[in-house]
Amino acid sequence: MPLPFDLIVFDWDGTLMDSTAHIVHSIQHAARDIGVAVPDRAAASHVIGLGLEEALQTACPDLPRERYPAMAEAYRRHYFSGDETIELFDGVSEAIPRLAEQGYLLAVATGKSRRGLDRALAATGLTPYFDATRTVDECPSKPNPAMLQELMDTLGVIPTRTVMIGDTTHDLLMASNALTHAVGLTQGAHDADTLELCPSLAILDDFASFARWLDEYPRPA
Repeated sequence: MPLPFDLIVFDWDGTLMDSTAHIVHSIQHAARDIGVAVPDRAAASHVIGLGLEEALQTACPDLPRERYPAMAEAYRRHYFSGDETIELFDGVSEAIPRLAEQGYLLAVATGKSRRGLDRALAATGLTPYFDATRTVDECPSKPNPAMLQELMDTLGVIPTRTVMIGDTTHDLLMASNALTHAVGLTQGAHDADTLELCPSLAILDDFASFARWLDEYPRPA
C-alpha cells in the first residue's frame, strides 16, 4: 500500500526527546550565572528550536553581544551536566524503527549543535534509522527553510511528499517556508493555541498521537 509521505522530518528537543524542562532550566541557570535578567519559563521555552545565538538574543534581550560566548558556555555546562536525565517520549524508541521498516525516509532538523545531536542519537540508539540530519552548525536557524530544503535535496524528495513534525512555531513556519506539510505536537515548548497560528495538517497532543494519526492518514490511490 502506498505511503502518505516519502519523507518524515522530526525536530529533536520537545518532539522526540523530552528535554523542554531541562533546556528551560539550563537557560535560566546560565542567565543567573552571568548576572543577567533571568527569563521566565514562557520566554525560555519559546526559544527552543532556534540556534543557540538566536535563542539567547530572544530569551535575554538585554544581554550584550560580547557576552554571548559566556552565556553559551554557561548554558552548555548546565545542559550537559544533566544530560543523562533526558528521555525519549513514550513510543518513540518503538515507532522510529517501525517507520523505517515501513519504507519511510526519516530525518532530523534541529536547533541543536552537530555535537549535541550526534551525542543524543548515539545515546538513544536511533542513529541507524535516520537517513539524513541537519543542525544549526550546517544551516541557518529555523524558521529559515534551508534545513528542510537540504534534506529534501539530499534524499531526492519533493515538498508535497514531505512532512515536518515539531513542537514549536519555528518548526511549523520552517515547513511553511519550505512548502512542505507540517504536524504540531503540544507536548513540548509551545501550546496548542500558539501552534494553531501556523499552517499544519494537525495539532496533536503527543508523539503517540502522531503515530496513530499517521497510521490513519489517507493513502494515495
